[in-house]
Amino acid sequence: MPRYRLTIEYDGASYAGFQAQAGLPTVQGAIETAVKGFSGQVVRIAAAGRTDSGVHATGQVVHVDLERDWPADTVMNALNAHLVKEAVAVLDSTAVGDDWHARFSATGRRYLYRILNRPGRPALERGKVWHMKKALDAGAMHEAAQVLVGHHDFTTFRDLACQSKSPEKTLDVARVTRVGEEVHLVFEARSFLHRQVRSMTGTLVEVGLGRWTAQDVAEALAARDRTACGPVAPSDGLYLTGVAYD
Repeated sequence: MPRYRLTIEYDGASYAGFQAQAGLPTVQGAIETAVKGFSGQVVRIAAAGRTDSGVHATGQVVHVDLERDWPADTVMNALNAHLVKEAVAVLDSTAVGDDWHARFSATGRRYLYRILNRPGRPALERGKVWHMKKALDAGAMHEAAQVLVGHHDFTTFRDLACQSKSPEKTLDVARVTRVGEEVHLVFEARSFLHRQVRSMTGTLVEVGLGRWTAQDVAEALAARDRTACGPVAPSDGLYLTGVAYD
């Protein structure tokens, strides 16, 4: 059965998360409905990651198995035709072997968190950024973020509903930069815990506001206690921007 790798972007504000849920609009549901629309097949797609409600993606990766051996471009164009009323688009389609898996073949994932750091609220970017009126010290945030890099027990930054077997993860990159009126936080790892990125972001914002220090972040991490975490950042500014494969 031919398998296709699809790179997807979507506006998460329109959906109750990526994963299919009965009676609720989801990204997975929209894609699977589009597959049925053009091929007549009822399928279950697999994804590199299951983003929460309100979280966006510019580089989500999924795979789908189809009964017919379609040209890859035909799959992309047909899906986009059936997704025209959805806030989901297929950016690329590639035929892959049946041993390739969108989730299990992934070797890394990259997230971007966007904070609009200015007095005026967003209009055009509403729902796409976290608006912070008070000036943030991006340099201090970046310094504190380095405390999180490496292999750690991330229980402090793990949502209580997380289903991962272990709280231990290896964070490869934690970078904070100012880009005009925005502060961007980039995190890269093989995999993440549920709401880990939003939890780390909210904690680092406390540093940017001068309420926490890098030492406070280190102590929170070492506590391995969810109650030691700072406020959890809202979903608005979070994007899954890329998935790495060998």
